[in-house]
Amino acid sequence: MPEQDADPFKLAGQVTLITGGGTGIGLGCAQAFVAQGAKVVISGRREDVLKAAVEKLGPQADFRVHDVTDFSAAEGVIESVEEQHGPLTALINNAGHAVKKPTVDLTEEEMLGVFDVHVRGALALSKHAATRMMVSGGGSILFMASMASLIGIPYIAAYAAAKSAHLGMVRTMAVEWSPKGVRVNAIAPGWIMTDMTKETVLKDAERTEKILSRTPLNEFGEPEDIGWAAAFLASPAARFITGVCLPVDGGVSIGF
Repeated sequence: MPEQDADPFKLAGQVTLITGGGTGIGLGCAQAFVAQGAKVVISGRREDVLKAAVEKLGPQADFRVHDVTDFSAAEGVIESVEEQHGPLTALINNAGHAVKKPTVDLTEEEMLGVFDVHVRGALALSKHAATRMMVSGGGSILFMASMASLIGIPYIAAYAAAKSAHLGMVRTMAVEWSPKGVRVNAIAPGWIMTDMTKETVLKDAERTEKILSRTPLNEFGEPEDIGWAAAFLASPAARFITGVCLPVDGGVSIGF
């Protein structure tokens, strides 16, 4: 039986990299990890957004300007984080990009653009992170999937396909890497109260009512709801969990 941690939910001593960590769900994850004692490095394309987020997060937070579609830079970003903060123990692939339009109008360029962020970008970071984790004591890699990985949602075929690819990657990586100390899991968020949700969904009363009517908990989630789930999956408390997708969606995916 493994030695029990005094508080297996704490993340003290961990170093976490969160892509797309300056806003929304990524920032919610960063806040939860900081609250649990981790050192958090958020990445994204906009330095001003990242700086503002780090000011909000406090001294346990840092940032790196990084575009996940710059695949050749993935190893360097992880190396930079480790040089300053120590071995990486958790990676959250959260950066996202979506195209909303009828599937018959979807172009190859749009499809590939979504896959570059969600699949190729996440793969580049994950394989370099895992390689380092395997020789430094292990770690946890999380993919931010979506309810679109689990249920049909119209007009987001590229996004749904990319997020579904996450689930295949998670299972494959888990069976390859878990024996070497690297757990790999996914979270599938439902409707979350991000700035984008506020600017689009909430301005459409009919759509808001429809969403809530299909959500058994009858409310939108908050970014920190996803953050706490991610913090759990990265913690020692989840040491026997790998290769799974945890829906955090108010019950949307169970059918209602």
